[in-house]
Amino acid sequence: MSNRPFDSLPPTESLELENGLTLVPRVKLSFTIYPTNPTVTKPVDEWKLKLTLIDFLQTSLSSPVTVPEDDLEIRRVGDLKKRKREDPVAQGSICIRDLRFLNRTTNRSNVDEEGKEEEDVKVLEKKYMDWRKYIVEKMDGMELNLEGVKYRLNVAVPASDDFEAMKKAWEEFYAFGNRGHSRSGRQEPDTIVLRGLPSRWFAEPLVSSKPSMLVTHSIFSRLGTIRYFRMQLYF
Repeated sequence: MSNRPFDSLPPTESLELENGLTLVPRVKLSFTIYPTNPTVTKPVDEWKLKLTLIDFLQTSLSSPVTVPEDDLEIRRVGDLKKRKREDPVAQGSICIRDLRFLNRTTNRSNVDEEGKEEEDVKVLEKKYMDWRKYIVEKMDGMELNLEGVKYRLNVAVPASDDFEAMKKAWEEFYAFGNRGHSRSGRQEPDTIVLRGLPSRWFAEPLVSSKPSMLVTHSIFSRLGTIRYFRMQLYF
C-alpha cells in the first residue's frame, strides 16, 4: 500500500485513499465462449468452466496466477434453443489481483534513489502491459473440452480497461474533432462520472450515514486536483 502521488504509482501497487478506502490494482479480462459445434443446446457447466480456467491460470502461464472463484464471473445465455448459430453460449470476466510477481526487477545500485524509483515505475508499467498482452494472446482462441463438448474461448481487454486506446481516442478527438485544427493548450479528458457506489463509502464516520461532500472531495483529491465536483444521491 502506498501514499505516493497517484501519477507516480506503479500498476502493481495499491493506493490508500481517505476514509479507509483503497484502490487495488488488477488485470481484468473479458471472455466469450462459443461452441465449436454451432448446434449445441447443452448449457455450459459453470462450475467446471471455472475450475478449468483457474487450473489453466495456475499451471499454464510463465508465472502461476491464483484467481479466487469470486473473481471469475460467468453469465450463460438464457435459452440456447433460441440462440443464433453465431451467438456465444456464455460470457464472463476474470479479475487477476495478485500481481506481485511483476515486482521482480533487477537492482541498479549505480542509479540514485529518486532516479531508480522513477525507472522502476516505468519498468513495471511496461511489464504490466506486456504481461497483460501475453495472457490475452495465451488465452484467446483456447479450446475447452467440458464433458465431451468442445468450446472456443475468445479473450480481450475490456474497453474500460484499455487505457492506451482511450488515450489515443482522446488525442484524436482533440486533434481532429475541431475540423482538423488542434486546440491550444494541454488537452486531456477532464470529466469522470462514477455511478452505483455505496453511499457509506463517502459518509463521515460516527456523524452520518449519508455521503459527505468533504469526505468525498478528500477521497478523490488523492487522484489529482479537482476543478469542479458535483454529487447526486439516488434512493
